[in-house]
Amino acid sequence: MEEAASHGGETQVTEKVPELAVDGRRDGVRKGTAGIKTDFLTTKDKFHEFLDSNGQLPKEKEEKKENLPHDSDELKGTTEASEEEPAAKKPKVEQQEENKLTWKQQGKRQRGQNKSRPHVKPTAYEDQRLCQSVAQENRKCHYGDKCKFLHDVAEYMASKPADVGPSCYLYDTFGACFYGVTCRFALAHTTADFQSMRDEARVKAQEGRTPVRNSLDKDLQIRLRKHHVAFDRSAEYLQTIAKAQEPGPKQQQQQQQEERNGNQPEAPSSDQTPAAEGANEATAPDVEAGTENKTTVKTIGPLTDADVIKLRPCEKKQVDFQDKLYLAPLTTCGNLPFRRVCKRFGADITCGEMAMCTNLLQGQQSEWALLKRHESEDLFGVQIEGCFPDTMTRCAELINNHIDVDFVDINSGCPIDLVYKKGGGCGLMTRTRKFEQIIRGMNYVLDVPLTVKIRTGVHEKYNVAHKLIPEMKKWGVSMITLHGRSREQRYTKLADWDYINTCSSLASPLPLFGNGDILSYDDAMKARETGVSGLMIARGALIKPWIFTEIKERRHWDISSSERLDNLRNFSNYGLEHWGSDTRGLEKTRTFMLEWLSFLCRYVPVGLLERVPQRINDRPPYYMGRNYLESLMASQHVGDWVKISEMLLGPVPKNFNFLPKHKANAYEK
Repeated sequence: MEEAASHGGETQVTEKVPELAVDGRRDGVRKGTAGIKTDFLTTKDKFHEFLDSNGQLPKEKEEKKENLPHDSDELKGTTEASEEEPAAKKPKVEQQEENKLTWKQQGKRQRGQNKSRPHVKPTAYEDQRLCQSVAQENRKCHYGDKCKFLHDVAEYMASKPADVGPSCYLYDTFGACFYGVTCRFALAHTTADFQSMRDEARVKAQEGRTPVRNSLDKDLQIRLRKHHVAFDRSAEYLQTIAKAQEPGPKQQQQQQQEERNGNQPEAPSSDQTPAAEGANEATAPDVEAGTENKTTVKTIGPLTDADVIKLRPCEKKQVDFQDKLYLAPLTTCGNLPFRRVCKRFGADITCGEMAMCTNLLQGQQSEWALLKRHESEDLFGVQIEGCFPDTMTRCAELINNHIDVDFVDINSGCPIDLVYKKGGGCGLMTRTRKFEQIIRGMNYVLDVPLTVKIRTGVHEKYNVAHKLIPEMKKWGVSMITLHGRSREQRYTKLADWDYINTCSSLASPLPLFGNGDILSYDDAMKARETGVSGLMIARGALIKPWIFTEIKERRHWDISSSERLDNLRNFSNYGLEHWGSDTRGLEKTRTFMLEWLSFLCRYVPVGLLERVPQRINDRPPYYMGRNYLESLMASQHVGDWVKISEMLLGPVPKNFNFLPKHKANAYEK
């Protein structure tokens, strides 16, 4: 099929191939819809009727099912091919015109992010909470009679929700459960008199092991809040910036002479600003040497403290980025349990979620949690966001001195308004003077490589990455990641891999990773033909985290629904270990699982596809899976996602409600 010019708001389509179009879709299937074998297609009403009946087919359809061939004992989704062609998904423009009145009646447009979605604290799901002093081996409560939590274990157990399962993942793994009777699997490790049990053999086997690192120390948090943390190396660099902005002796004499003559001093041109290349070349050697610009005479003699402390670029920790698979830092979904799932499937490089530098400098616990690193993450970095050289340099020094990372990444590709309007994210690409000062400052205080993630530009038809990359090579960047879209494009168009190829040749020999629209082994092979050093995978990992295995084994994996459920079970176990196995941690795990399911439902099994592989921007029509669980996982309704979470984490609380970050529907109970 080939698209012609658009007339009257409708797209005219001309047929070139009678059976299959060039892109592999059959006639009548609109562009943007995944091509699925007709035997599996169904309608919306029949699809939800099948799920609501828990896989039980109506009686009048049983006879048709018996006549179909049975390839396995599992319930087949090919029970009925729809007699009528399913209603084709309408293009976005037509759908907007049809729903225009509905949007006006509601007062807002039901698309994009749910920026005002409700945020229910996990503590709201418990009527009464047990004091931690009682839960943790009857320690003394520091609050005494003023404590607002329960101290009577029997009273708490009477109001506690029922246990989810007979075995506790934490107890089976570590030999003891930190949450005691508050654990939602407490029957596995508590006695009749509510005492916690311990498996001494397993506890001894875990001695000396630190599964998670980079936690915020309480003493450091207090010192950060009181501004008692010294940033000596940052101060040295910031002094060089201040001196570069001061007029030199010749400029001062010229200004004095002009003042005597009664003339106003001229404003410096753009070429004479401190961000100009000449000014930076004058200050850069002093910064690299770690000393102030006191003299230009080279001296010899014993090593000073500055010579010993400050590492030369060649002495910094080296990281081999070549030909690696890089799991992108993903906000909300790129948490530690999800990264562990991706590591099991073969991700080489992992990175924490984007953290705000100002929040880290203030010692915010929630922001520092984004820097945590699991022991399985052998090549791990953190990504920070900021828009000023002073805060970014201090934050880099703080990270360098207090946490364990292999590299630090600057986020200069974030497109959201909250970040961009302050000058951060994509805004740095248009503020090259600040961008340079940030990169040079962070590179000065860090002992690990500094990487940068950028987009093609801010505006759709004006790319600037090819201009920035040669400059960033001079500024000291160790690796660049390029997302093949601009800020204005977001995800409305495909990534421009031709432009990524051009930029990779400009970056050579500096490693450059490409990012955008990789969902299969075929996509990865085409991307590697561009000459990039490695691949960063973002949405593709959310939709199918086993993509790393597919790329490394060079195959398309027709993964079963039971295997996909096992992946979710691993995520739930990792979540209980990370956020806790009490009600609070369990519901937090459920929330992040539901966010992930909003992406997992876009996956179409390989065995159902008319054309392999699936494209990342193609949305699946309504189809029946090869069994009930596969059909349930294909649902894009939040209630069905909740049903999947209840298979692993038990029933949701009575007051539970959930609104996805990227969806327009909600679940409320």
